[in-house]
Amino acid sequence: MCEIASSIPDLSETELRNWLALIRLPGVGPATLNPLLRGGLSPQQLLQQPPSQLGERVCASLRNPPWKLVDEDLRWLEAPASNFLPCTSPGYPESLAQLRDAPLGLFVLGQQQNLHLPQIAMVGSRNPSRGGAQTAQEFARYFARSGITVTSGLAMGIDAASHRGALQGGGSTLAVMATGLDRVYPASNRDLAHEIADNGALVSEFPPGTSPRRGHFPRRNRIISGLSLGVLIVEAAPKSGSLITARLAGEQSREVFAIPGSIHNPLARGCHQLIREGAKLVETAADVLEELAPKLQQFMCALEPHHTEAADTHKQPPDPEHKQLMDAMGYDPVSTDILVERTGLAPEAVSSMLLLLEMEGRVASEPGGLFIRANADATS
Repeated sequence: MCEIASSIPDLSETELRNWLALIRLPGVGPATLNPLLRGGLSPQQLLQQPPSQLGERVCASLRNPPWKLVDEDLRWLEAPASNFLPCTSPGYPESLAQLRDAPLGLFVLGQQQNLHLPQIAMVGSRNPSRGGAQTAQEFARYFARSGITVTSGLAMGIDAASHRGALQGGGSTLAVMATGLDRVYPASNRDLAHEIADNGALVSEFPPGTSPRRGHFPRRNRIISGLSLGVLIVEAAPKSGSLITARLAGEQSREVFAIPGSIHNPLARGCHQLIREGAKLVETAADVLEELAPKLQQFMCALEPHHTEAADTHKQPPDPEHKQLMDAMGYDPVSTDILVERTGLAPEAVSSMLLLLEMEGRVASEPGGLFIRANADATS
């Protein structure tokens, strides 16, 4: 147990147990306990002498926490890269702490320092169109290369595409989960979750062993938006859960962005609804960063030096020759010979770059040996 406590330097062993006990209390959550904790009461005081104004049911729950489950949580925390951040910890994200219903604590698997990097949330349909998934992946890759962490919910569809795009861009991504971190939902994203834990972090307010339940997803969504400077909706039906995230973002004074689509695409209607209600219409990833520039500047100035260094390690500026090639390509199908002529680069260099750009999803091959930008407007 001492080993666990030492990995969370803010807490003694007893304090850690008390925090985990609060997290485990059935029917008692942030809305009830946050005002008391912010008022100066400690978890130990709440458990030993719960204020009578909470009512007999809540007081009885506080006096009898499920200590066996707490012991299971402590065993989970013995694993490498497993952490717990109470809402009073210096490691708890400030943007989240400001929320009235901020989680009492966060379970984190991975690089917890990445919680402090500037983040953009990306959410959308679980069953997106092929173009929508590609757009999400390209936007996320652009954000990652710009040093911005992509935050999403590890769901199928747009969420998964956003996480993958950020990983392809060599950047950081956070997955906020509606389950305990020992359970991946959906199970088909298990490998993706492991990759995210290695290159970012998995985050949840739910303790280990928690299974997916309908009511957990809106709670997860408030964390996704709460961690982020803004939320981008890629594709969403009019009654999509993504619109809940957008609403929560608005209530949290976060920027809301939406990508428009065809009037014939039912998955564009949720985005169009958001735009009518005041969300910012964006056509490129650069549009998002331009809109967020003042907040990003304030954010970076407020970061501690080691956080700024962490952000810099993820920033990968575009290769100048790749940019030259993309500029020479224009927006119509073009042959390798024409690109050699326009750029002055060696044929073998152009062929190599085209192969790499095609693997990255930035260029698509056409019949007749021609090449064209893939979703050319998505990132620039």
